[in-house]
Amino acid sequence: MKRMKKLILTLTIAIGSLVQTSCGEYAALQKTPDYEYKYEAAKAYYFEGKYNRAATLFYDLLAIMKGTANGEESLYLTAMSEFGNKNYDMAHQNFKKYFQTYPKGVYAEPARFYSALSLYNQAPDPRLDQTNTIDAMGEFQNFLDLYPYTPLKAQSQQMIFDLQDRLVEKECMAAKLYYDLGSYMINSLYGGNNYDACIVTAQNALREYPYAAPEKREMLSILTLRAKYQLALRSVEEKRIERFRDTIDEYYAFANDFPESKYLKEAKDIFNQAEKIVKRKHINMED
Repeated sequence: MKRMKKLILTLTIAIGSLVQTSCGEYAALQKTPDYEYKYEAAKAYYFEGKYNRAATLFYDLLAIMKGTANGEESLYLTAMSEFGNKNYDMAHQNFKKYFQTYPKGVYAEPARFYSALSLYNQAPDPRLDQTNTIDAMGEFQNFLDLYPYTPLKAQSQQMIFDLQDRLVEKECMAAKLYYDLGSYMINSLYGGNNYDACIVTAQNALREYPYAAPEKREMLSILTLRAKYQLALRSVEEKRIERFRDTIDEYYAFANDFPESKYLKEAKDIFNQAEKIVKRKHINMED
């Protein structure tokens, strides 16, 4: 037991000594006037995955290395170090600075990709402001326009679709909120009619995002059908039949687009009710 305790104590002292030496070497690196040595050490830290140390050293070197043979690489590795640290806002800024400074640089293609990816990693919850989401989509699209044959094409396109789905989710939430508000006049942008607001929001999203995930398009479509039916029920007499016919047309569009939808029974019930009212009105008019 005594030998075990002694071994543990020896190992603890040895590890502590290594840490102190490592910390001491790093502190010395920060102060050294040998910039080439500092640059190589920063690169070594980066490739070892010690991104915080690498970034700190690279920042010290940026002004000094600017205009030298290592200036371009030092700026790119600064950005990559921040990306490795998950400091995505700083990474984005540095990547952007890189490709603006070196538009045809050695690392221009990956810099543009990682700039977009940095924004992608900052994309917020769909309930929040989606400025970063829109900016990320724009950066990925710019990247694809500049490098149409990039090996990162499929990955970039998938990320655009993922970001688009985030925007569609926000629109789904807005349309559902309008539908749930129903006849309440509070907060409606459409003259107090939340069903109209639901329809406009959902249909605009369907037009704007034609490649949205099928489940998102399905939700927007059923919300449109529900809202058209509820709007027809609450319409003044001269508009009721026209709006019920519109509901029937919407049902056919929904059933055609989503023949196996989990909402199909609900949609069929809405159709039956709307058709019944339209037929009854037609019979009354004949009488």
